[in-house]
Amino acid sequence: MTLETSKSPFDFSNIINRLTLRQSKVKALESSLTAPRVDIKELENHYEITAELPGISQDNIEITVNDGVLAITAKTSPEDASNPEGRLIQQERRNGKLIRSFTLGNTILDKADIETEYSNGLLTLNVPRD
Repeated sequence: MTLETSKSPFDFSNIINRLTLRQSKVKALESSLTAPRVDIKELENHYEITAELPGISQDNIEITVNDGVLAITAKTSPEDASNPEGRLIQQERRNGKLIRSFTLGNTILDKADIETEYSNGLLTLNVPRD
């Protein structure tokens, strides 16, 4: 005996399978997005950019300015899966490189013009404005 699957548009099993496939594609897309979340505030003489970089050491954060583009780059590394004290059974935190960039124009030519502070996983940049 062979069972055939229904091709009816009201086949709920087929609908659930398609929704599950879409959800897995959305999760795959989300996992490939590696830009930290930021808040940008315009103040009287500068812009304040605050980026979320939780769990990242200050030594693994780089700020560059090239051709009027400010870039924040941070590197994260995965937990050691071979830890003798336990076995990793689920991993949801992202690993790899995080990059976020902003076009500043030609007013900022050097990163020395930008004040930085890093505390509790938040990177704050004070970028001078015209």
